[in-house]
Amino acid sequence: MRKSEAGAAQFKAAVVGGTGYGGAELIRLLLAHPSVALTRVSSIDQVGKRLEDVHLSLHDTELTFEEIPLEEVARGVDVVFLGLPHKVPAKMAPQLDALACRVIDLSGDFRLRDRAAYATYYGGEHPHPEHLDGRWVFGLPEFNREQIRTARRVASPGCFATTIMLGLLPLARAGLLQGPVQTVASTGSSGSGAYPKDGTHHPIRANNLKSYKQLTHQHTPEISRILNEAAERAGKAQEFTLHFMPRSAPLARGILATSFVRLPESMSDAEVEALYRDFYEDAAFVRVLGTKRTAEVVAIKGSMWVDLSWAISEPDGMGRQLAVDTALDNLVKGGAGQAVQSMNLMLGLPERAGIDAPALWP
Repeated sequence: MRKSEAGAAQFKAAVVGGTGYGGAELIRLLLAHPSVALTRVSSIDQVGKRLEDVHLSLHDTELTFEEIPLEEVARGVDVVFLGLPHKVPAKMAPQLDALACRVIDLSGDFRLRDRAAYATYYGGEHPHPEHLDGRWVFGLPEFNREQIRTARRVASPGCFATTIMLGLLPLARAGLLQGPVQTVASTGSSGSGAYPKDGTHHPIRANNLKSYKQLTHQHTPEISRILNEAAERAGKAQEFTLHFMPRSAPLARGILATSFVRLPESMSDAEVEALYRDFYEDAAFVRVLGTKRTAEVVAIKGSMWVDLSWAISEPDGMGRQLAVDTALDNLVKGGAGQAVQSMNLMLGLPERAGIDAPALWP
């Protein structure tokens, strides 16, 4: 029985821009949500087609892709999700501001506070820079849970940003990010979108591993911003520079990030573990593996789960080297699932509602 027929849904949601991989994941999760009914999906592509004719994993939805005004999309719903390309929601900012419902944006258009950083990393001035003033809450529940609960507008983090921040936030809160912090992260091809490009074409991608956007990836400023805010909230002083090298990996889903941080020589393995376990004690989807098992993509694929593991060197006269691994699914916890997690908080629902399924195996 469909949820609408059963009358079980407490809330209604709509999606703007649902033809890509992120949109497909968002639709899948909303269709299965026990308390939220997906009422409409708007798009300028695939207009008039049934959802299942575009996203072949879906079935029996009765919904089609509609090209309708934003105000009509939002009519009668509790939350609107924006699954649009970067720079598109920015142009719509005044319209979004006027909507009575809650809005969750999955693009990068409202994640930053620095206008110059937006212009540098997104290739042009923000058309409505007043929307970088803090009215959009950064949607990382492990960092901003209480702020998300009362938010009307949420800017959901990027997939790389989520992965890297979750690996480093406990250290940032302790003021341990000092000097250069290096991160190498490999991502699956679904992060590049549903439409093929030279770098994502299967014959090349499936047999290749390469770096791209070396030290210039657009998620860099949001990572630095949140890690600095974490230290400030804890009253700690830190000064670090993030050097981020993203890599294209021959898999469809998943991200594995390794970040390298220098620790004080006197810091013990037990103190490092305590930092992480304390920070994530109440986290809904973070598993702190420590040194017992290595984080890997196959263990979290298709799920909201985030695995954290690490290795620590012996003292070498300059401190100790920590290498922390973070694994998550870029489309779920790194994208659509995290947006639904924020929605749950905003609507007063259990945080895990509709998104607590185990990972796929293998």
